Amino acid sequence: MSTSTGTGTSSLRGTLLLDEPLGRYTSWRVGGPAKRLYRPADQQDLACFLAGLEADEPLFWLGLGSNLLISDTGFPGTLIHTQGCLNTITAHSDTQHSETRGSGEAAATTLRVEAGASCAKLARFASRLGLVGAEFLAGIPGTLGGALAMNAGAWGGETWPLVERVRTIDREGQIRERARSAFRAGYRQVTGPEGEWFLSADLVLAPGDSEAAQARIRTLLDQRAATQPIGLPSCGSVFRNPPGDHAARLIEAAGLKGRRLGGAEVSPKHANFIINLGEATAREIAALIDLVQDAVERHSGIRLQPEVRRLGAFS
Repeated sequence: MSTSTGTGTSSLRGTLLLDEPLGRYTSWRVGGPAKRLYRPADQQDLACFLAGLEADEPLFWLGLGSNLLISDTGFPGTLIHTQGCLNTITAHSDTQHSETRGSGEAAATTLRVEAGASCAKLARFASRLGLVGAEFLAGIPGTLGGALAMNAGAWGGETWPLVERVRTIDREGQIRERARSAFRAGYRQVTGPEGEWFLSADLVLAPGDSEAAQARIRTLLDQRAATQPIGLPSCGSVFRNPPGDHAARLIEAAGLKGRRLGGAEVSPKHANFIINLGEATAREIAALIDLVQDAVERHSGIRLQPEVRRLGAFS
């Protein structure tokens, strides 16, 4: 690995890492090297960096590395790493609303949240201000950018109902402001203008009881710790819940709890989690995901759809 500031352009202020191993950047703790990994100093620095990329350079954004499986051979392109940067949150009085908001919400507050801010940080920030509606985000192990990209949710809450506007950037470095109406959000999927990534979002939250909001966060986190293999390398939930059912129930019914393949295991605590026992490879995790899909389909006739995105080459 080598380290450099900038890419030969003196105006760049971020940090560039070459041939950087990616295992420590993912929640599964697996993944080969990226050709380049860039940590921008701020949004304008990122715009400058992207403007200097070759048009055919493979490009991917990396936050906390959850819901992501990077191959053992790595990624032959550039990763934009937002963890620890692009993570500011600011509060603004919400006196004006777009067409998607009603006049009865005049007392609400807008939080402007950059894409690299963790969902847990956002939930705590909102609750301390006495704002309610974002408590569910405390249990999502990712950044707002990832939550926006997949409409992440937990405990009955989802990301996009909170969104008023977003700021995006394309690979040429052009920054745009877009209304929520430019995107369609469904269960764990979001569609919108192609070739753009989220830089930040304006989230509108209603006023409420700060102590009650913080208590709800503690309750949700206690529930998460009691039912999920917290503290072990995983990606969170591996599969989407099919309509009217739960992936974990289907996996358990197929007799797969505790099933191992190399260093990867279907969690005995929660069947929709695959954990790295310490020495798993990305190839073993991918093979176990495929095995679970096939076994559940044979048992129930339902083909589970992964939430996990694979990056790099998988045979």
